[in-house]
Amino acid sequence: MKGTHLGEFEELVLLAVCTTHPDTYGNTVKDEINQTAKRNINLSTAHGALARLEGKGFVKSYMGEATSVRGGKRKRIFEITAQGLKKLEEAKELRAKFWDKIPEKVLQTQYITT
Repeated sequence: MKGTHLGEFEELVLLAVCTTHPDTYGNTVKDEINQTAKRNINLSTAHGALARLEGKGFVKSYMGEATSVRGGKRKRIFEITAQGLKKLEEAKELRAKFWDKIPEKVLQTQYITT
């Protein structure tokens, strides 16, 4: 397995895999990120991230059933693994630790650009 670091975009993709379960494939991941994160990504970007996450053991995939809507073509369906869910939980905890360490004074500061 290649590296276990989880980048910011990979974290978004893993979250999208979870929120679109059980019918998660490249297009649903792309659409979820475009809608929820307001990031305009294309299908190849989603597929690339899914492939990296599968290589790291954070997701697994299998071929779904053929459908008439897709002209008999099958979709590659993705699911988060236990290792992937653990990595997401670790990322959430790390972010929470940083947020908890920010002094209230900083959180109340109004930033003015000149």
